[in-house]
Amino acid sequence: MSQRVVDQSSILHRRQLSRRDFLTYMWLAAAGLLAAEGGIGTVASLWPRVQAGGFGGKIRAGDVDDFPLGSLTYFKEGRFYISHVEAGLLAFYRKCTHLGCVVPWRPDERSEDNLAPQGRFNCPCHSSIFDRYGLVHAGPAPRPLDIFPITIDGGLVIVDTGTIIQRAGFKESQVAKV
Repeated sequence: MSQRVVDQSSILHRRQLSRRDFLTYMWLAAAGLLAAEGGIGTVASLWPRVQAGGFGGKIRAGDVDDFPLGSLTYFKEGRFYISHVEAGLLAFYRKCTHLGCVVPWRPDERSEDNLAPQGRFNCPCHSSIFDRYGLVHAGPAPRPLDIFPITIDGGLVIVDTGTIIQRAGFKESQVAKV
């Protein structure tokens, strides 16, 4: 029976990692981590995150009495305005129909309708002007502001921001009767 003598220095030499190998493994680990993060982010973006009370879902806007005739109320979370015109309530998407800029309500500017002497939508990007009905009065916007359907349930105003309705003009059928 022969005994094999093992050189301890060769075992230690085999266990040591060269600087080049170490850096190669670190670069591969970093690239793998980056690829995994990118893959997880891509997969996560495929599922919408619709929250109750947020944009893309149904939002409780308040009681019918919260919206007096001629008023315009902004809902930041829902990205819409509620306008109370003679025929009822309209919910406007805040996006300009020209290039999608956010259209602010300007309460101090001259009105374009007969409900009040002041107040109109004025797009800051290309100067499209809309009235309380969402109708275009000036600028390059090709059509009125888009609307969301409104339902009134027991005096509670509910706006469905998951359904955007494009329109060519104003019709009384577009409003929620109050």
